[in-house]
Amino acid sequence: MTSRLKPVDREILALAVPALGALAIDPLLTLVDTAFVARLGTVELAALGVDAAILTLAFFAFNFLSFVTTPLVAKALGKGEDEVAGHYVATALVLAVGLGIVMTLLVEALAPNLVNLMGAEGEVADAAVSYLRIRALATIAVLIVTVGHGAFRGHKDTKTPFVVVLGVNGINLVLDPILIFVLGWGLEGAGIATVFAQWVGAFWFLRLIAKRQMARRPRHLSESLPALMVLGRNGGLLMIRTAFLLAAFTFAASTATRLGVVEIAAHQLVAQLFLLSAMLADALEVAAQALVADETGRGDATAIEHLTRRLLGWGALVGLVLLVFVGFGRYGLRFLTSDDAVGDLAVQAGGVAALLEPVAALVFVADGIFVGLLAIGTMALSTALGAVAAISLMQWSSLGDSLVGIWWALGLFLALRGLVFIAGYRRAVLTAVRS
Repeated sequence: MTSRLKPVDREILALAVPALGALAIDPLLTLVDTAFVARLGTVELAALGVDAAILTLAFFAFNFLSFVTTPLVAKALGKGEDEVAGHYVATALVLAVGLGIVMTLLVEALAPNLVNLMGAEGEVADAAVSYLRIRALATIAVLIVTVGHGAFRGHKDTKTPFVVVLGVNGINLVLDPILIFVLGWGLEGAGIATVFAQWVGAFWFLRLIAKRQMARRPRHLSESLPALMVLGRNGGLLMIRTAFLLAAFTFAASTATRLGVVEIAAHQLVAQLFLLSAMLADALEVAAQALVADETGRGDATAIEHLTRRLLGWGALVGLVLLVFVGFGRYGLRFLTSDDAVGDLAVQAGGVAALLEPVAALVFVADGIFVGLLAIGTMALSTALGAVAAISLMQWSSLGDSLVGIWWALGLFLALRGLVFIAGYRRAVLTAVRS
């Protein structure tokens, strides 16, 4: 089959398949990690849930270190400016360390306050604070790993990050039972295992980056300032985009919560199925970031448009596959709950989620295309407009009166994002080629 594919399709798959592996490993092994902690007791599991929410939000906010590094490096390489690409990687690493130090100090100092904001009390709060302070010690490592992903993706290499992720999670998987049960360190042992594994990943990436000479320290401060400004400006826009993205899905969850226990339970089941299936589109998004940025560096608008069509073609195919997967998979949600009412409602809302998959897949691929074009402002605008519209409908229309309606509102969120991308695409390509 591979031999019958066009060269551009083979290149897309060569990046997307390993990226899918890297994206899938973390959540799958997190489930195993959670299973170990669950054996300790309800208090420990509750504490882990509180900290997972805090850490996910914190690290998600700094994903720009990967998202911005990838297109900057790929575009520079496309222009044949290897030294500039190296400056971007080196500056991103310095930024990761600086932000990591600040974040570590803040979390260590504010851990009790953060846990209290999540509503944890008593034994759960004490356990959560202890675990959070341990996990904070890996903040610098996590941000370095994030830059590592971006640097290698910019070099159109997703296989190396996949190997690193596999190794890091493998270490965590081995250390968890030893530290938790054999040494009897409990929840704190789980935190130490994760911190050790993440630092292994950080040093692993640093060694590989040095070995392949992917980072080049600027000779003068004046050489690093442009890279820092570009990273900062686009990083800020990505953080705004992330804030609106989280606002839309958080408001959907809070609206479902207000409807009742059955609604929020069913919503969580459908949301997890939707997000799990989205990994296929996310893998294409990673490929789009690197390939589009590389073509942008070459300055050929026609080649960019051809690549965009192929990427969106794969996105449409993935969307149809996910439509079928979620369409049938939603019936399996009944087996994840003992409450028939929750199961029935999850199947109904899952039908809407299935219909949204083709749109979602195309929008996620478009995200990668616009990141590759460094049109981050358009991404932020699309997310802001979509989020405001969806939240408004959930708050002030009848769509907010049912779980099915909530998912249709999320569908509008996706559709509006797609319309903004369509309207801004031509301008984004011309701007990217000229810059």
